[in-house]
Amino acid sequence: MSKAKAEGRPQWTTGRSVPLLAVLLVLLAVWFGWSGVRQWRQAAVGAELEQSRDRVVEGLQTALTGQLGKLAKLLKTERVASALASGNAQAAAVAIREGWPGVEDVQILAADLDAAYTDPKAFGYSRLALLEAAIADNAPVARVVRDAGGQRLGLAAAVDLGPQGAAVVYIRQPLLRLTGVFDTVAVPGDGYLALRQGSHNVVEQGSRGLSGGAEALARPIGRSGLRLSAAVPDIEPGPLGLGAIPCAIVAVLLLLIAVLLVLGKGRVPLPRRRGAAESATDTGPTLSESLAQAPLAAAAVERVDDATPPPPTVPGEAVAAEIFRAYDIRGVVGRELTPKVAALIGQAIGSVLQVQGLRDIVVGRDGRLSGPDLTAGLIEGLRRAGCNVTDIGLAPTPVVYFASYHLRAGSCVAVTGSHNPPDYNGFKIVVGGETLSGDAITELYHRIRDGQLHVASEPGSFQTREVNADYIQRIADDVQLDRPLKVVADAGNGVAGELAQPLLEAIGAEVIPLYCDVDGTFPNHHPDPSDPDNLEDLIQTVKRFDADLGLAFDGDGDRLGVVTREGKIIYADRLLMLFAADVLMRNPGALVIYDVKCSGKLSDYVLRNGGSPLMWKTGHSLMKAKMRETDAELAGEMSGHFFFKERWFGFDDGLYAAARLLEILAQREETPSEVLDELPDSVSTPELKVPVDAGTPHALVSLFVSSVQVEDSPFAGARLSTIDGLRADFPDGWGLVRASNTTPVLVLRFEADDEAALERIKALFRAQLQPLLPGVALGF
Repeated sequence: MSKAKAEGRPQWTTGRSVPLLAVLLVLLAVWFGWSGVRQWRQAAVGAELEQSRDRVVEGLQTALTGQLGKLAKLLKTERVASALASGNAQAAAVAIREGWPGVEDVQILAADLDAAYTDPKAFGYSRLALLEAAIADNAPVARVVRDAGGQRLGLAAAVDLGPQGAAVVYIRQPLLRLTGVFDTVAVPGDGYLALRQGSHNVVEQGSRGLSGGAEALARPIGRSGLRLSAAVPDIEPGPLGLGAIPCAIVAVLLLLIAVLLVLGKGRVPLPRRRGAAESATDTGPTLSESLAQAPLAAAAVERVDDATPPPPTVPGEAVAAEIFRAYDIRGVVGRELTPKVAALIGQAIGSVLQVQGLRDIVVGRDGRLSGPDLTAGLIEGLRRAGCNVTDIGLAPTPVVYFASYHLRAGSCVAVTGSHNPPDYNGFKIVVGGETLSGDAITELYHRIRDGQLHVASEPGSFQTREVNADYIQRIADDVQLDRPLKVVADAGNGVAGELAQPLLEAIGAEVIPLYCDVDGTFPNHHPDPSDPDNLEDLIQTVKRFDADLGLAFDGDGDRLGVVTREGKIIYADRLLMLFAADVLMRNPGALVIYDVKCSGKLSDYVLRNGGSPLMWKTGHSLMKAKMRETDAELAGEMSGHFFFKERWFGFDDGLYAAARLLEILAQREETPSEVLDELPDSVSTPELKVPVDAGTPHALVSLFVSSVQVEDSPFAGARLSTIDGLRADFPDGWGLVRASNTTPVLVLRFEADDEAALERIKALFRAQLQPLLPGVALGF
């Protein structure tokens, strides 16, 4: 026995593995340190890009303000003002040109713009939009226009041309007078900047591969409709998902441990473990035990799976229950909907697919600025759940539905805010051919809240596909017009603008596009054709071009609105009559479904044409479910959703409905207005909406129903239907009150044979409803 052992002193062992351990620790430190430096550099690129973006925005705003100010000042100079007052347009144009060196062209046109509308395609739709905006705003306006064979900066202002009357000045400037600021600002090599007008890139700099996600950092250029979009690559997380600072801290700690090991010269003062017979006071760990304890980060390694990131610890905390609506998921971007929330929703949808033995799913989005980021989050969640995702990019909701059939996926998600304001977005979901609604939507929230989210052993696959051309071809192969019709197509800057003109031209129509450039800010009017105020521009354009018909689409293209040459709005229930008569010629006895807001004359019309009418609840998801249940050939809602099973797939599609409408009208010898005027009509109101407190609409409707179902009720002579709110049908008209499933409002509508009957029915509803809403102006 050695002297040390005999005396009970600790024995020192030679650690032959210490040099190797030190090398490994140094390599790990270098790895963590390099990752931290790389993340810091990527963050620096982002900060530099934001500074460049802000400088460009400031420069663009200064340039625009200067140009508009110069125009306003020039119009007030004595020479120009005198020429305008005398009605001498040519002299005024010469004075403006001479007073503004470098101007490419100056024109002064009559405010009716008849000369421009003689050949609008040759004149340029962008120039026409600029001039119309200047006249409407009665102030100088600037936009990027296509003129003289390229992009130019266009300026316009309404003026008074003396005896000639109202006029508008148009000035063409070199685009460089707006975009020159780009030449003075450096864009980081890994970054991206783009000046955008609608969906059009005016100027781009940097890595164009980042263009798809550039709206997250976009900034508007005043009220010009222009915006500066920016993007940088995502910062790649370090080992174990650590950020830059934690990576640096870990690197320093690892280097410190390595230095201590090296300074010990290979000898580590750790007592050996003694046997039971040895001194009980020598209880320190062995070298192997110490090394097992030293790298504290080892426990984190067990939680890391690059292919399948884990869900949050408490997922439900990040998701608001109120965004899960009756027909879809919908909320305010940034407050209720974020890419992280979208990822959880995608994982919940993917979990439902896995339960049903499904894996393939199609994803598409509308033109809202938040679409790319929310779509990326959704796809991440779907893949995490093991789904194979096909991204079709920018596409109307019905094209997403079409793609699920065309690509044999059977399931799809459309990222869309439909007709809601620009700061909203949401998800319309189809699983296994069935549109989710009601409890199926609520189940997604419960899965997220309870953490019941499937995590696949390997992420699902991802691919991109373009299906717009296939969609147009599929419709054009079946629908062709017997004679050409001239139509104005108003997409309201929604995503339907991508396809409205090429589709309708493919079936043989002459198309005049109105607001068909996709712009998620909806600068011209709200994309909701069920609101008559949103159809004013369409009515005026139809009259100006003497078109046969005006067609309006909502924000995601699944609804249709129609106006005649004379400016009359043809509501959806009357369009459904026309569609029903056409379908029933080939399918006698077929079932036609309509919602509770539709005309009382629709049922009689379907019966007279040999069909079977069925009234059902409002809601596109509920309509599609009822069609599947009853095998109906056709369905429609007052809001403008039309569902064709005959010759189509049974989902709501505003673009396809427009094609079928034109097909029917082109087969008739009468003008479209004459055909539509033949449909039964009555005195009616549009949808009336009464705002109420959130969470109260359904309770209020229940109270209303109870109040009219008593003895001696003034509704005693009516046929009452309570499938969706309360609809009371009298011999000479009807009234409806129901709770909206999407917003906190009560929805009402009235129809009667004449004004007197209409007012009587409105008074009955008003008398029963007012006590439930004391102090509230009902508005009818």
